[in-house]
Amino acid sequence: MDAIDVDVPALDRAHVWHPYASVPPQVPVHQVVRASGVRLTLADGRELVDGMSSWWAAIHGYGHPRLDGALTAQLADMAHVMFGGLTHEPAVQLARTLAEMTGLPKVFLADSGSVAVEVAIKMAFQFTGRHRLLTVRGGYHGDTFGAMAVCDPVNGMHHLFSGALPQHVFAPRPPADHDEAYLAELTETVARHASELAAIIVEPVVQGAGGMHFYHPAHLRRLRELADEHGLLLIADEIATGFGRTGELFGCDHAGIRPDIMCLGKALTGGYLSLAATLCTERVAAGIGTLMHGPTFMGNPLAAAVANASLGLLAERPWREEVARIERGLRAGLAGAAHAPGVKDVRVLGAIGVVETLEPVDVGRVQDTVMRHGVWLRPFGRLIYTMPPYATGDDDLARITAAMTAAVADIGRDA
Repeated sequence: MDAIDVDVPALDRAHVWHPYASVPPQVPVHQVVRASGVRLTLADGRELVDGMSSWWAAIHGYGHPRLDGALTAQLADMAHVMFGGLTHEPAVQLARTLAEMTGLPKVFLADSGSVAVEVAIKMAFQFTGRHRLLTVRGGYHGDTFGAMAVCDPVNGMHHLFSGALPQHVFAPRPPADHDEAYLAELTETVARHASELAAIIVEPVVQGAGGMHFYHPAHLRRLRELADEHGLLLIADEIATGFGRTGELFGCDHAGIRPDIMCLGKALTGGYLSLAATLCTERVAAGIGTLMHGPTFMGNPLAAAVANASLGLLAERPWREEVARIERGLRAGLAGAAHAPGVKDVRVLGAIGVVETLEPVDVGRVQDTVMRHGVWLRPFGRLIYTMPPYATGDDDLARITAAMTAAVADIGRDA
């Protein structure tokens, strides 16, 4: 069928089920025909600055020649081959690079972030022989059942499945400031449940889709200490925080700690293909033996090749300076929203800017407002937020914050 004859919006309404949506979706879906640099071009000709990095993944922007070239070159050799009993250079190179970046020498390549978390949980269960985890409220770790069970039971988007999920231990959400009373409560909670726990699992310093909360690194350091004191594993879910997003290469770097198991994803391929990884120490790998997991597309050569190119590009570009510049721009551009009617909080860390409202936002209305300002954002709950590509220039960054401020002003008129 010739593409010119396809009514994409009509076919979408008829057949496609979008994420976190009903069918047909209640919020309009917009057709993208091209993505280049930090811009999305819609079918109606509008260009939008992408303030979301395609759900935090496209850190280099779209259509980067290095990443395009890596895919094209790899395609000339092979697109895919099974990873059971076979290996290939792109996957081996990627594993070595990730091991060097993290200090975790054993690398299991997975399909997606949720699967990486499932693998981490399996590792912890197999290593310890115990089957309960401790986490903190406000977290989000994915949409598969093991991952859902350690998401916030109220704000983690999975309350509908609460009766079907394993019951884990939840400590209170870590506060933004260093809090000795919280550290004491954390210490008591871990001690009370230590004998039944396999591991502690948290998102380091930044909690993502559970509410975009930032917390003090001291609380992460204490979790590392408590894991060591009680013989537990520490799992760091760095899927959203990895590869520079928070201003450090990994969220754990803010606290100066290394986990026993780490989950990576999202920005791993620069937003080109789905790929994730679960890494662990030599001790954990030796204690597990045979890990009972094996995705069909594990170690996909195309994904591994573009991940190698993306990590190489990240190592070469001044990402620390870029993220620091974005942080300054977000702080300046969102400062005026802090005291606006209907706003609870404005917070910024690295290349993450968040406006938290008092009431849940009307997603369609907010998107209409920001799109009129030439920006693409995807709010949820009470959050209007941005995680732009590192390549976003100052003018485009100002456009993003102006669009967010306009959305806040629109909400304020109803407050």
